[in-house]
Amino acid sequence: MGKDLYDEFPAAKELFDRADEILGIPLSRICFEGPEDELQQTQNTQPAIAVTSLALLRVATDLNPDLLDRPSFVAGHSLGEYPALVAAGALGFDDAIRLLRTRGELMAAAGKSRPGTMAAVIGLDVSECEDVCRESGAEICTINAPGQIVIGGPRDSVIRALDYAQARGAKKVIPLSVSGAFHSSLMRSAAEGMVNPVATTTFSDLQVPVVANCTATAISDVTTVRNELVDQVHRPVQWARTVEFLGEQGVDTFIEFGPGRVLSGIIKRMLRRSTCITVNSAESVHVEL
Repeated sequence: MGKDLYDEFPAAKELFDRADEILGIPLSRICFEGPEDELQQTQNTQPAIAVTSLALLRVATDLNPDLLDRPSFVAGHSLGEYPALVAAGALGFDDAIRLLRTRGELMAAAGKSRPGTMAAVIGLDVSECEDVCRESGAEICTINAPGQIVIGGPRDSVIRALDYAQARGAKKVIPLSVSGAFHSSLMRSAAEGMVNPVATTTFSDLQVPVVANCTATAISDVTTVRNELVDQVHRPVQWARTVEFLGEQGVDTFIEFGPGRVLSGIIKRMLRRSTCITVNSAESVHVEL
């Protein structure tokens, strides 16, 4: 992840090298060489995805300085909210990487102290999933798109929930390989652990509104940002509502910076007339609007 950028663009190399220095671990080596099980540890995954996303952003905007001239909004899914805040001018790169490493460590610890798992439920709406969760003891963790919801909780609860979801007509249920029930009440200790790191980090005034994961509303003041970064650890990610909000605001062009293209796919399905540009590799950083 990110090796092509690192090799081709000095600006990207600078960010990966800086992340290694900040964290005191060979994050770039983990990104480029693995092993996969080490990269998949959430304390590594979170800063790894963030530095890759921000390297893509840096290179693309270096090549086209007008690319992000006065964007209407920025948004990020889960850990992606941190790179979004960097893009909005609210958070420095160094602080974002430090906070995400801490966030990952706290979430990993919470996953050990209160074990849980997650699963995707395809084909049920939110109210149906809420019923399933009430019956099983699971919780909704992310609402990614209409009919595409991730639930989580104790393993037994999630297993029951999948049986109930199938009985209600879910098209597909997909157990996820994760180390905890992220964005659920099982992560409350991790959220509490983020309070002090977030409170002691310097934030600047936002130059662009950020659409918050927890509320799917635009936020632009530092106090609300701090609260959001704590709350989003143990509350559901409202991504479908985020996309709906952006569509209602008249946004019709989206640029996704990151190692995948999942969010662009969701946006395109929900807002069929939108233009979605994915910047996820060295080959895709030359963007013209």
